[in-house]
Amino acid sequence: MAARGHVHDPNDRRLRPIYDYLDNGNNKMAIQQADKLLKKHKDLHCAKVLKAIGLQRMGKQDEAFTLSQEVATLEPTDENSLQALTILYREMHRPELVIKLYEAAVRKVPTSEEYHSHLFMAYARVGEYKKMQQAGMALYKIVPKNPYYFWSVMSLVMQAISAQDEKLSQTMFLPLAERMVEKMVKEEKIDAEAEVQLYFMILERLGKYEEALDLLRGQLGEKLTSELQSRENKCMVLYRRLECWPECNALSFKLLLKNPDDWQFYLSYFESLFHLIDQGWTPPEGEHCVEGEVHSSVEQAISFVEERITAEDGKDSRPLRGPYLARLELIKRLRERGCPEEQQLGEPLELMSQFFVKFGSKPCCITDLKIFLDLLNPDQYVQFINRLMEAVPLGAPENNGVALPGDTRALQRHLCVSQITRLLGLHHMLDAAGKLSVIRELKSHYHNGLQFGDENMLWQCLGILEEGLSHSPSNAQFKLLLLLLFCQLGAFEPVVDLYSSLDAKHVQHDTIGYLLTRYAESLGQFAAASQSCNFSLRFFHSNQKDTSEYIIQAYKYGAFEKIPEFIAFRNRLNQSLHFAQVRTERMLLDLFLEADISSPLEDSVKSMSLCPEEDDISWDNMRDNRDLTVLTSWDPKYRQLTAEHRQRSLEEEALWLRVRSLTLRLVGALASISHPPSTHNSEKTTENGVVPKASTLQHLLSQLESTLSQASQFTEKHTQPYPFFGPPSTRLAQALASGSCQCQLSAFQLTTLLLELEIAGLDMPPCVSEKRQHWYPNALLLFLEILSKCKGDLLEVKDGQCKAQPSLLERLVFFVETTSVVLWVSGYCGGVLRPLKSSLQKKKKKKKETTVALPEVFTGFQEYTSSLQTLLSQSLDHIKGQEVSLTALKLADLSLEGQNSEEGTFTKAAMDKVQSSYLRSLQEVGELLRKRMDTMKALKI
Repeated sequence: MAARGHVHDPNDRRLRPIYDYLDNGNNKMAIQQADKLLKKHKDLHCAKVLKAIGLQRMGKQDEAFTLSQEVATLEPTDENSLQALTILYREMHRPELVIKLYEAAVRKVPTSEEYHSHLFMAYARVGEYKKMQQAGMALYKIVPKNPYYFWSVMSLVMQAISAQDEKLSQTMFLPLAERMVEKMVKEEKIDAEAEVQLYFMILERLGKYEEALDLLRGQLGEKLTSELQSRENKCMVLYRRLECWPECNALSFKLLLKNPDDWQFYLSYFESLFHLIDQGWTPPEGEHCVEGEVHSSVEQAISFVEERITAEDGKDSRPLRGPYLARLELIKRLRERGCPEEQQLGEPLELMSQFFVKFGSKPCCITDLKIFLDLLNPDQYVQFINRLMEAVPLGAPENNGVALPGDTRALQRHLCVSQITRLLGLHHMLDAAGKLSVIRELKSHYHNGLQFGDENMLWQCLGILEEGLSHSPSNAQFKLLLLLLFCQLGAFEPVVDLYSSLDAKHVQHDTIGYLLTRYAESLGQFAAASQSCNFSLRFFHSNQKDTSEYIIQAYKYGAFEKIPEFIAFRNRLNQSLHFAQVRTERMLLDLFLEADISSPLEDSVKSMSLCPEEDDISWDNMRDNRDLTVLTSWDPKYRQLTAEHRQRSLEEEALWLRVRSLTLRLVGALASISHPPSTHNSEKTTENGVVPKASTLQHLLSQLESTLSQASQFTEKHTQPYPFFGPPSTRLAQALASGSCQCQLSAFQLTTLLLELEIAGLDMPPCVSEKRQHWYPNALLLFLEILSKCKGDLLEVKDGQCKAQPSLLERLVFFVETTSVVLWVSGYCGGVLRPLKSSLQKKKKKKKETTVALPEVFTGFQEYTSSLQTLLSQSLDHIKGQEVSLTALKLADLSLEGQNSEEGTFTKAAMDKVQSSYLRSLQEVGELLRKRMDTMKALKI
């Protein structure tokens, strides 16, 4: 709560203790204090609202809302009540109620600048741009200040940006905004940089680039001073759009003379130069253009670059990299065009070697040279590396034959050469012995550098990374690689701490969150999976509220050009693939952990506000915000992530999300079957609501069948794995291979047969009875097949080697998920059959029949549930056996070849983490299966 700065009003003094209690988190005392105050002062509305805030923070939302509405209906106009209600509605995530509050206040006090301003900001929070425009103008009429006028103009621009009809934007909203600004220009009332920025934005969106250029070059353009070279950068963008290549070239040339290290201007200089050459442009007599001298020939460009290099070579101070890289860039462009003049600039191998001599000790050297390695011929690779090694000062070889650097500069040079060697593919050309030799050499270099700052191989990798992290606890790449390797080994327990130590901030929960959430549930650590989903969901849920505040601040401080960026950012996050995945997985996880265990399935679904008829995922506008290059790779091009890999990964993620979303909606449909149809989705109606339920269920089932068919085709077509540093594969292939998807689909199909039984009673057509009769044994076979694929040892020691089979753990989790679905469907079946059996028994009593056998529909279900119970007992025995064998493993006794005692210590510590994680996963999976088995008692009919 905001602290109150004045106490002139006696009510402020009375309310002060309540504010203090709320600020300190003592909500209970705040409520008591408010009650005391209300007994004495019944008309003190603010006390009632502060009590509501206390109730809201204690989780009593309904009481809080009722209390707040008592005050809101009175349409208060005192500042205390309005501010308190605004805070309450924000905490309730009900910004639309703030609008009603201030609309009423403005009606009662129509000349209040403060209330009009609050109303404008309330509209801004919900994106009501038309009303914002009107509120801005109303405010300007009351208090004629420029900012209020331009709030209205910006609201017009936002109507243009958000309009579905582009024609409407270009013919109505933007021209009107332009006229409004022009009026202020003519009256010479423009006095702030933000207002010029807004005018420029309008002209740019209207495509009036020449008028925008005139604006920048004129007196108003002189106001653009908050950013360095703001005018020049904007002019450059417009020159390129208008294809004014002489001006673009001259401006680039002029700016490079001031700052010869600005890479963006080298690129625009070369781009404009070659456009001028292609157009055959010749300079006119006198001034070339408004920006000054223009270069229009290769000779001029070569001369210009050489002059910049000569100037750098002649300096006593630190040389700049820009001119040397510009020379390589010019060679690259000349070679692409087949121009012989490239030879005048020199041999790329020689020039890159010289660059390395000058800048090889800088970490940026590798990224600088990386883009020009294509200038080398393959037969020059070894020669190039040898030339670079000549510039790496190494000491005398040690006992192991490895020569090591003596300081950090030499270390950085050697690291750069090693990275380039890998980029050129020279490491991959070696045989196994050669690769092991490189590994040993690099390990020696690493251990030396610390003074300055097959399956067995996988364990050794973990050991090396654990050792590296112990020496460099803040190294993000070590953490990411460890995270990746532990996940691939199926050990999720150490991953949570690793991800937390990365301290992911804000948007990183969207860009790198997939590294955590992909493996969260699939490796059986359900508690950690909930925590992982919460990491991401907290960020996404706060996005809407936070972005609204950013937009309001942008209006207040005149940062108009940032407002569309904030809104685009909010939309991008709302349409995020990762957001849709985490939301779906979290709801499924909650159902697997709680539905029919701590609460009935129907209540669990209801608490999620899940509507099976509605698909809330925006498939057509989905955005893939994942950062797939977060892991640094020095592999050669043919082993790196390609555009095809990215597209394939996106298709795979979307397919798996569709499978999970349909599964979730089918569970929701199953839960709704025992409820009366809701009013908003019952266009078709029958007396008991069965027809609309059946149609929804059937529609979702046909969608799931179709999606699983597409998924099978996708996995058959794409069998090659992604690059090691690429995106992780989804659970799709494993789900299909385990038989989990087919078994869940089969379970949901039974519900349609039972719905028919619910409608027709026991007098069903023979064909339907036959389908149901065959379903039970077929479903049991599918279920048994999933369990059989879970058999095997997760971790075993054989011939002194430790072997892990993490896929068994993932299949075991699929077995648990399928168990939940099968038991939910069985629960529904029991609910349908129980009243039918009861009705049949009553009829028998009336007819005094004693020994008539039960129909097959009842006996078949009883045999089915009995077999299910046996299967679950077998699975629990298997898990118990795995726990016993894992506990008995003595990993400390393993012999680790090729590692010294210190390295072996780290490797064995990593093995212990994997062993501990497996045990934790088995315990959580076993515990959930036991709880599911307890629910089978409710299946008796």
